Amino acid sequence: MAEKINMEEVKTSNGEAHFDEPLVNGLNSHRKTEPETLAQRVKRIVRANLLVILTVAGVIIGVFIGLGVRNVALTRTQIIYVGFPGELLIRLLKMIIIPLVVCSLVSGAASIDPKALGKLGGWAMLFFLVTTLIASAIGVVMAFIIKPGEVTVTKLASFDEEVPAHKEIIDSFLDLIRNIFPSNLVSAAFQSVSIEFMFSHSHGGVVPFGTDQDGMNILGLVVFAIVFGVALRKLGEEGEILIKFFNSFNEATMVLVSWIMWYAPLGIMFLVAGKIVEMEDVGSLFASLGKYIACCMIGHAIHGLLVLPGIYFIITRKNPYTFLWGIFTALATAFGTSSSSATLPLMMKCVEEKNGVSKQISRFILPIGATVNMDGAACFQCVAAVFIAQLNQVPLNFIQVITILVTATASSVGAAGIPAGGVLTLAIILEAIGLPTSDISLILAVDWLVDRTCTVLNVEGDAFGAGLLQFFVDKSSKHAEDAELSDIRLDGEMSAAAPEQSPLIEKRGLSDKTDTAM
Repeated sequence: MAEKINMEEVKTSNGEAHFDEPLVNGLNSHRKTEPETLAQRVKRIVRANLLVILTVAGVIIGVFIGLGVRNVALTRTQIIYVGFPGELLIRLLKMIIIPLVVCSLVSGAASIDPKALGKLGGWAMLFFLVTTLIASAIGVVMAFIIKPGEVTVTKLASFDEEVPAHKEIIDSFLDLIRNIFPSNLVSAAFQSVSIEFMFSHSHGGVVPFGTDQDGMNILGLVVFAIVFGVALRKLGEEGEILIKFFNSFNEATMVLVSWIMWYAPLGIMFLVAGKIVEMEDVGSLFASLGKYIACCMIGHAIHGLLVLPGIYFIITRKNPYTFLWGIFTALATAFGTSSSSATLPLMMKCVEEKNGVSKQISRFILPIGATVNMDGAACFQCVAAVFIAQLNQVPLNFIQVITILVTATASSVGAAGIPAGGVLTLAIILEAIGLPTSDISLILAVDWLVDRTCTVLNVEGDAFGAGLLQFFVDKSSKHAEDAELSDIRLDGEMSAAAPEQSPLIEKRGLSDKTDTAM
């Protein structure tokens, strides 16, 4: 009797989900549960997307605050006060980057079989390379269609001091290789190596000197963490303790990230507001560089809303826009902070919780993507190179266009995930096709805006890469399961000659015996 009561309780508690089944209390109970389910459904949807809703609200309110406060003549100090909560968000995210990148890559590389690691890395690099090439091609095509350089542009002298110094292409690539192998892991957390040319009296000419520049050497940290993870796996049992340490460190870091995520909407609101208040003479800037900005934005929109979702849909046959909705908070953070490295913690959280990407894949691929995959930067660099060529009335031949594509794709690998990182690598492209680097001052004038859409596209490409890798892993594991099942079936056919071993027959025999006994 007690068993029956329990069963009925279970049925009634699950009754809301199964209206097809006959209800004990008839229509009355149906009426009672219907409004509750609607309210619960709305509540569930709001609760599931609360962070996204808050983030969107934060961006919109930030724009209105910025436009409202802009009319008041604020001092430079007061403008800094307006952007202070946003500055805190960037500081919090940057604080968590190093432990997150190092621990996630060490634990990721240690938990995946070296063969599978190579395969995953190979697929990821192929995806990143192809999408970056497509983004570069879109940038060049858009620049030739819109022709942003065929306008009278007033040169902005205030930005000349920020233009990167002249550097040979070979030196730039040697710098990239130097940074892959940092001499000091502690200094790699806040400094990277760069070659500078100085006059030497003893040599009687200009000599290259390796100098340390401010800025995280994320490429060196990524390479070290992967190699260290593989080494720990090689140790076997001896390395288990350290792998567990990195795993638990990683989990603790992700808990901190989940706390920071709830501060993100407020931080983004003040970041956007602060940037709008800071802008000077927007009208003249858009009048002279409006076509260039539009060209970059349209290129980014085509790549981010059509190309990447298209690739994802063709391969997985899943809706790419539901995937995009899942990472919306991370994309809004990317727009607010304009740093793909700073967005990395939130992106990991979003793809794991909303899009069902496993921890091993997201924590291995996303840090690599944040360093290597720069679709947005490649697209903007190609537009900028063609824009500067048109500005100087330099016709580009087919070889120069190919040079722009290849150089943009290759140099975007080294573009550190920091704000305005793409501008530094733009100098390499301009040198490659013999254009003056002094015109980069124009690009810097609007980089605060273009760099935001660049970052959104960069992190979106990383997320789709993680989603595709998850699909490949699921597919290969399914194939392996099917193979195991076919082996089991074969074994079953082999043992069919011995029917007395079958548990069903044994059961049937037992029931027959009991019947005869009855």
